[in-house]
Amino acid sequence: MSGENKSIHEFDFGLICEYFSGMERQGPGSPEVTVKALSFIDNLTKDSTMADIGCGTGGSTMVLAGHTTGEITGIDLFPDFIDIFNENSRRRNFQDRVRGIVGSMDNLPFQDEELDLIWSEGAIYNIGFERGLKEWRRFLKREGFIAVSEASWLTETRPEEIAGFWREAYPEIDTVANKVGQMQKAGYIPIAVFVLPENCWIEHFYVPQVMVQEKFLKKHAGNKAAEELVKNERHEAELYHKFKKFYGYVFYVGKKF
Repeated sequence: MSGENKSIHEFDFGLICEYFSGMERQGPGSPEVTVKALSFIDNLTKDSTMADIGCGTGGSTMVLAGHTTGEITGIDLFPDFIDIFNENSRRRNFQDRVRGIVGSMDNLPFQDEELDLIWSEGAIYNIGFERGLKEWRRFLKREGFIAVSEASWLTETRPEEIAGFWREAYPEIDTVANKVGQMQKAGYIPIAVFVLPENCWIEHFYVPQVMVQEKFLKKHAGNKAAEELVKNERHEAELYHKFKKFYGYVFYVGKKF
């Protein structure tokens, strides 16, 4: 990656995990948005099986668990996130039906047509929106649901400064219309599409980072990699404040057919 911006993947995994583990959510979102997306999904019962892929510490998973009665498996690449996830589950008395496991989203431990619902907030970009929708589809039962939030362009045109940033950070970012088309081509009926409100970015993601950054920099004083990670996150926040009308996270809910 050239220029001022770096992809989060260019930083040390240990530093990334430490930085984000102290936050309830590792990406933009909110309990209200999770519940809203869930409202478009029907036929879930106590016998339903669900997976939250790229679950982080379980910010969205615990909301799902509070509004459903079936079994949920959270999957994340970072063991430390999963440790916190399982502690969060125990603290809420969900441990009998909500568990986190370490795993990769490109090698999921499920059988074909095992799941009623696949969930992934702000994480499918790690495998790619199109690839994730296509590869995960086989794990869903017939008429099972998928619900993912994904960085998307909200306008047809945008300034080069923000276009260039996203070309490097996530080349698969695209317009909402094109994302819906990709969902249809992957074998889903689009059920709902909506833009996450601004508070999902500011109140639930960027503001909580301020305190995290102060502690993180104090602990890692003189560590250039740590300083660069904080600089990167601050720069992303500045870009959002400046260009938020051009892009955002969008929830895409689809049903397998």
